[in-house]
Amino acid sequence: MRCRPVRIPRRRDRALTPARSAGFTLLEMLVVLLIAGILVSLASLSLTRNPRTDLNEEAQRLALLFESAGDEAQVRARPIAWQPVEGGFRFDVRTEDGWRPLRDDLLGPRQWEGGVTGVSITYPGGDDDFHANRLVFGTEAVEQPVEITLFSAAGRATIVGTGTGRYEVR
Repeated sequence: MRCRPVRIPRRRDRALTPARSAGFTLLEMLVVLLIAGILVSLASLSLTRNPRTDLNEEAQRLALLFESAGDEAQVRARPIAWQPVEGGFRFDVRTEDGWRPLRDDLLGPRQWEGGVTGVSITYPGGDDDFHANRLVFGTEAVEQPVEITLFSAAGRATIVGTGTGRYEVR
């Protein structure tokens, strides 16, 4: 059997070869910062909401509150009224002493969202449409059809009450 000689690799002298330093170069850091800046600017552009969407969402929330107020009026066996006020709206309940504001979490006073600047309440039908300053939810399930229009700089959204206690945004 023949023996082969084993080669031992020669060690390089570390003092003669320059060591690569650990970390990032300035160019690599600038590229990372540039990419991060582009991503942040794209995120801020996508966060800008459409004012028309905000108005429609506020109308949807209000339609759901109307349905809840109608149900609440039936449960309490007392009429509940919705009334727009400066900068927002509130719900009132009819008591022996007159109309009193509700202070609960669901039907308590609220500020407008979605850029609402004005409200119109109309009871359509007949020759002339009747305009009102409040919307009353009775103790009966059947109510009169009504249209509530929310106005903003982006346009308007109309909530239509069908007379059966349900409301939809158009």
